Amino acid sequence: MKPTLLVLAAGMGSRYGGLKQMDGVGPNGETIIDYSIHDAVEAGFGKVVYIVREFFKKDMEEHVRQKYAGVKTVDGEPLEFVFVTQELDKIPAPFTVPEDRVKPWGTAHAVLMAADVIHEPFLVINGDDFYGKESFRIAGDWCRQHANTSGEYAIIGFELENTLSENGSVSRGICSYDKDGKLTDVAEHLNIIKEADGKVYGDNSVNGKIHVELAAKALCSMNMWGFTPDYFEKSAEIFKGFLKDHIAEPKKEYYIPYAVDLIVKGGKGSCNVLSTPSHWFGVTYKEDRPGVVAKFAELAAKGVYPSPLYK
Repeated sequence: MKPTLLVLAAGMGSRYGGLKQMDGVGPNGETIIDYSIHDAVEAGFGKVVYIVREFFKKDMEEHVRQKYAGVKTVDGEPLEFVFVTQELDKIPAPFTVPEDRVKPWGTAHAVLMAADVIHEPFLVINGDDFYGKESFRIAGDWCRQHANTSGEYAIIGFELENTLSENGSVSRGICSYDKDGKLTDVAEHLNIIKEADGKVYGDNSVNGKIHVELAAKALCSMNMWGFTPDYFEKSAEIFKGFLKDHIAEPKKEYYIPYAVDLIVKGGKGSCNVLSTPSHWFGVTYKEDRPGVVAKFAELAAKGVYPSPLYK
């Protein structure tokens, strides 16, 4: 069984100033998604599903055809690609999109767009985040181990100190879990930064605790989730409830942690917290780009990745 990689690539890049999904940051113009797919193929994934917007779907498909034409999976089969779109009007009846709605419905809604094309365990990632080889290996192993199970999911947790930015503070969801490694909560923290004393501080957005010290080794979410296909049906039901309660709120979004939390607390599933030693980096703002370019150049120079990545 080869699991599927689901890439969330429908973002408009408003803060970045353009489509991050298409920006070449590697030594030979490679995108961050190029590196994720390279690592996923090495980890045994067999299909890639892109979540995109209709207006740039054609350009993305052309990019994929040109760049990945010769890519083979671990068993020598051609890597499969599927494109699906996330649009505001893709919501269940009897709901209709309010006239003042401009903002997308969120990451959990984006995942639902792939329900008809994924029938095996799958891994969700952001298209503008670099997760590292070891993270994909851990996720691939988990997916294969759960080929015949349902109701058991996973989050790949990154050590907080491995996700900090050199360009300022970040927001992170810090994971809490029980003695069996099962997720109990993801608490959003804002303004996280390492200060002059070498310690990490942040603000808890829920309980109002301002400028508290955070454990550098605490595991946090970088939106890297493993799911079995039953997740689609459960999440779709939760989305209906979300729309019933929040459809009139133009900026409210349906996020993956929200869906997983309700599934877990409703007794309909559990979520394993899997720790990765990988270091995360990514692009949110244009100012992040030079640092990301330098990191990929360093990885290529050290031989971690071939250069060019695809021939």
